[in-house]
Amino acid sequence: MTRNTIYLFMTLIALSSCFKEDDPLPVSPLKETTVELNQYYQFQAYFDLGKGETVASNDRNIWDLGFECKDSSWHITLNSSAFMLAANTGQTDFESVTDTTGLDWKYDKSDGNPDSTAIGNWFLLTGNDTVYKNNVYVINLGMTHLGVPRGLKKIVFTKVDKKQYALKYADLNGENYQEFIIEKKPGLNYTGFSFEGLGSQLTVEPPSNTWDLLFTQYTTLIFTDEGEPYPYLLNGVLLNYGKVEVVLDSLVPFGEIDLHYAQKQEFSVNKDAIGYEWKYLEGDPTIGGSYYYKVNPNEEHPNWTYIIKNRNGVYFKLMFTRFYNDFGDKGYPTFAFQVL
Repeated sequence: MTRNTIYLFMTLIALSSCFKEDDPLPVSPLKETTVELNQYYQFQAYFDLGKGETVASNDRNIWDLGFECKDSSWHITLNSSAFMLAANTGQTDFESVTDTTGLDWKYDKSDGNPDSTAIGNWFLLTGNDTVYKNNVYVINLGMTHLGVPRGLKKIVFTKVDKKQYALKYADLNGENYQEFIIEKKPGLNYTGFSFEGLGSQLTVEPPSNTWDLLFTQYTTLIFTDEGEPYPYLLNGVLLNYGKVEVVLDSLVPFGEIDLHYAQKQEFSVNKDAIGYEWKYLEGDPTIGGSYYYKVNPNEEHPNWTYIIKNRNGVYFKLMFTRFYNDFGDKGYPTFAFQVL
């Protein structure tokens, strides 16, 4: 055995003695952060778990419609944070649509399924041909963060291809008529559009490979005690749909959840899988009384952890700790999270 071989052999022995089989991997530090939406939930914030920071935010009032950006995509969404809704009039005569009488209003489903949007399928595929229905939709723009109505528009979606969408729109009385082209933006899930002024295309969300969670108000269906569904505007957390998965665990204490445990769970891909139920209301604002938001975990739910598989396949555990800032203003969700 040569001197170099002996030296290498001894080095390996020395190194192996430093790493016992039962030595645990280093534990990632627990982080805590606050996302600022303001007390009227005016802002939307996109959060990257890997970086542990908000990577983009925007005023929720600046956009109205979202247009899907992949080459083969065609879905159109409403700004759910503004409590928007849409109705397909079934008519193709743009000028004849002047009011909302008898319309069947619909909301985008909050689970993120693109085939469950209020606008729905606005064209037909016949063999290799695309046939545009040219149906006139009426869009209720909902309300601002202060509850001010944003008005009504009528619109026809006239074309989509690998690069762009085409549309025409106006007020219900025909004023402020415009035709507009929306360019698809590679790397985004959706590109935004605003009816404001002469219309504008704008970037609302950041590139899809840069964020995991969206903190925002959004519209969803909740149910009365009698089981009747009705739309409601809530504040919560949405997933980067199709890229992030989550499961709520209420059985195991936060500190005992590890990677091995996380990998055995059944995850949900629903956009609203985190949603709003990590907080709850004490008091009743509907009767003018005092109320206060508290977060889970609490005495009733001592274990309330979200296990998240992010867009890069990395597992995290997350627990909400507050909903108010140091000045007592709501709309500042604080949460602790840790990579597994």
